[in-house]
Amino acid sequence: MKKILIFASGSGTNAENIIQHFKSTNTATVVSIFTNNPNAKVIERANNFQIPTEIFSKEDLYSGKVLLKLLNIDPDLIVLAGFLLKFPESIVASYPNAIINIHPALLPNYGGKGMYGMNVHRAIVENKEKETGITIHYVNENYDEGNIIFQKKVTLLVTDTPEVVAEKIHELEQKYFPSVVEDVLNLKK
Repeated sequence: MKKILIFASGSGTNAENIIQHFKSTNTATVVSIFTNNPNAKVIERANNFQIPTEIFSKEDLYSGKVLLKLLNIDPDLIVLAGFLLKFPESIVASYPNAIINIHPALLPNYGGKGMYGMNVHRAIVENKEKETGITIHYVNENYDEGNIIFQKKVTLLVTDTPEVVAEKIHELEQKYFPSVVEDVLNLKK
């Protein structure tokens, strides 16, 4: 059985969705949740499924302590699901094409430092975009610049608020993220 390790900083709805998806398969299992936020709701979600969590500091991430823990666990795939810190090059180099992220816009647009969550949705509404979507991509040493694996679009109405855009994006994430994670795992023989 392949091992998935999830990094998350917030509520953990995508992490929980992935956990649920793989509970019903025999291809992989989520072995741990790593978070930089000791108050993240993802910790409670992980506990509900008896999945171990690892809380770490930004210093731990960049000093190599997190990499050592990853090497001990030896995951087949690392999934960033609402993780807000930039991934260090040491981890990216140790797990080539084995780290993926979901972004709440159609990259390369609306990517980069500070472009996450409502910041993205507000920018999309302010720019009067006619569509947006999700991008699932490999992680490299730059924010939101890794090779794109999957994109799905959704049409926007001129009346859509950032909150409505967030709901539309959340629906896409919930529908597609687990199956794309499974597809990426299936490529890793």
